[in-house]
Parts: sequence; structure tokens; C-alpha cells
Amino acid sequence: MNIIYKDIHSFKKEDLQRLFLSVEWSSGHYPEKLVIAMRNFETVYTAWDGEKLVGLICAMDDGIMTAYVHYLLVDPEYHRMGIGRTLVEMIKDKYKDYLRTVLVAYDDELHFYKNCGFTAAEKSSPMFITKLWT
Repeated sequence: MNIIYKDIHSFKKEDLQRLFLSVEWSSGHYPEKLVIAMRNFETVYTAWDGEKLVGLICAMDDGIMTAYVHYLLVDPEYHRMGIGRTLVEMIKDKYKDYLRTVLVAYDDELHFYKNCGFTAAEKSSPMFITKLWT
């Protein structure tokens, strides 16, 4: 299997929908919105197996100090192949001169991110307002 990594912002909605639903993320139910979101992110790196989108990471930043990793997802069929780690390394390289790269991780993902060089905040917790569209 030959995974190709790309820096792109333009997607077919079906590719994004399939990938997001493969990891059971509700965002996958809004593929038209995902297409627009990917165009608007500062950074989007992807992993492809031929024509199949199998991984994605994206970030937004202030241009000089702080970058926020918003999505990292890898199709479960492609887990444990180094795709997620490669995508994280691409983001870390892009933002290596920034003061801080921030992400929100679920508890079951902490081990992965710690192995990628991230540390958990000691005195803060992520907070959300989530709107479900109908």
C-alpha cells in the first residue's frame, strides 16, 4: 500500500462524508459544510490510498504565535500504519516556530498525542457549545 500525502483544500463531499462517518463523527452528516470548512482552514494535510481519502488533519492559526489543530482522523481500516503520526508530524513541522500548537483530545486519545510530543494542560479543560443542524 502506497499512501500519498497532499496539502489540499478542495474535496468532493462524498470523500469527506465517507471519512468522517468511518470514525463515527457527526460532522460527516454535513458534507456540504465540511467542503466549505476545508476551504477555510489555513492548513489541511491529507493521506490518500489511490483515490481514497484515508486521513486528514487541519489547523487554523493566527499567523505567528498559536495554531489550533481542529481535526485529525484516520479511516479505521488504516489505523496502526503511521498515518496519524505522519499527519501530526506534518503539522508540527509547519508550526515549529510558533509559541503553541493546541488541540482538544478525547481521553482515549491522550496516549497517542503524548507519544507525538503533546502535553496535557494542568489547569484547564476544553469547553464546547455544539449545535446540531436539522
